[in-house]
Amino acid sequence: MAPSTTTPASAAVRSLRASLRGGVLAPGDGGYDAARRLWNGSVDARPAVVVRPADEADVVRAVGVARTHGLSLAVRGGGHDWAGRSTADGGLVVDLSAMRAVTVDRDARLAVAQGGARAGDVLEATRPHGLAPVTGTVKAVGLAGVTLAGGYGLLNGRCGLALDNLVAARVVLADGRAVTASADEHPDLYWALRGGGGNFGVVTELRCRLHPIGTVLAGMLLYPLDRAPAVLRGYRDLIADAEDELTVMTGFFGGPDGRPLLFLLPVWSGDIDRCHDVVDRFDRLGTPLAGRVCPHEYAEVLGMFDQSVVDGRHNEVRTQWLPEFTDRSLDLLADAAAGVTSPYSGMYVHHFHGAAGRVPVPDTAFALRRDHLLVEIAAAWEPADEAGPHRRWAREVSAAFARHALPGGYPNLLGPEEYQRAIAAFGPNTGRLLKVKERYDPDHLFSAVAALEPTETTPGA
Repeated sequence: MAPSTTTPASAAVRSLRASLRGGVLAPGDGGYDAARRLWNGSVDARPAVVVRPADEADVVRAVGVARTHGLSLAVRGGGHDWAGRSTADGGLVVDLSAMRAVTVDRDARLAVAQGGARAGDVLEATRPHGLAPVTGTVKAVGLAGVTLAGGYGLLNGRCGLALDNLVAARVVLADGRAVTASADEHPDLYWALRGGGGNFGVVTELRCRLHPIGTVLAGMLLYPLDRAPAVLRGYRDLIADAEDELTVMTGFFGGPDGRPLLFLLPVWSGDIDRCHDVVDRFDRLGTPLAGRVCPHEYAEVLGMFDQSVVDGRHNEVRTQWLPEFTDRSLDLLADAAAGVTSPYSGMYVHHFHGAAGRVPVPDTAFALRRDHLLVEIAAAWEPADEAGPHRRWAREVSAAFARHALPGGYPNLLGPEEYQRAIAAFGPNTGRLLKVKERYDPDHLFSAVAALEPTETTPGA
């Protein structure tokens, strides 16, 4: 009698194909290679199976199959985690791309979005109602991924982080239960989801608060690099006393000729009648090469970085939290731009203030509630390029900023080797977060943002 060639992976594929309404793709299937690719082309994992659930019941079955057959599990929303945590080499990927529906309750100012919805999906659904969600800064990024770990965006000053606007979530847990997490149901899980990332289950639905924001004052202002020191010092003064309604990003990216340009992206979400006052503040910084502050639909503004998120390029991202811009850190930003190794690389400085900073630290797992700047150092290059110079640029720039930075870092963008920085980011909330992890996923089936495995040096563990 011939020995059996059945493996856990092949048994899992058979079980999934027999029980799921949605798609099941394994190596050799048409469409598998496209399904396994992520935004970051440098991640080249080969999952044993990619599942595209049609509904929550499919997600429950997929999680159960992964447990039964001992397969590692990853959850893919938008697929924009640069470190590849939305795939599993040799494991099972729950790809939520077929679950992107969004419904809007205009009177209650709430959106209900399936777990695979992108920020752009929610924007388009809410736009006709004169309402806006709080998201990150790119339409293509998955709403769940950006919300669960934080969600720095262009409305943070007025509306808080994306996670501060999460009212409830449906979650498929490691034991196969599908539960609602809210202030009234599983409140400890609800607390952990707001900052703890996708470490507790598969989020199949988010209920998010919306805001009556349609038209804003905004503009992508571009300056030559030789003017960066003066403009950035003006930016520092401007944000020092900015109202909640004014959130201003800065940084640099490659211009049409590949040379880096400094940018400012102000978004005023307050009274449009104050437009002259707001415009005057930016006029005092000097005339830009291009761009002006004027009325825009908010949905249009959120598309201004879309061209920088190109599928298939190779990427490495590093981040630092700065308490403020000192003269030295401003100079470091300009120096980093001057030394950039690729026309596709950039730096993006996110402005955290106002409503986002007034949430008490114990209220959510996200712990850094003081005013600060998130510096995102994004190296990007073509697949044929040698990776070494671009990776070195990102790491060296990050190391230079680290000398001026707060402990920890934004967990959503930390690399897998930066576990201790993630723990530091959770600060006084670490112990409680670990207890929630132990309650809902004691076998650590889910691992995203940070593994949440206690160490001897973990505070409160």
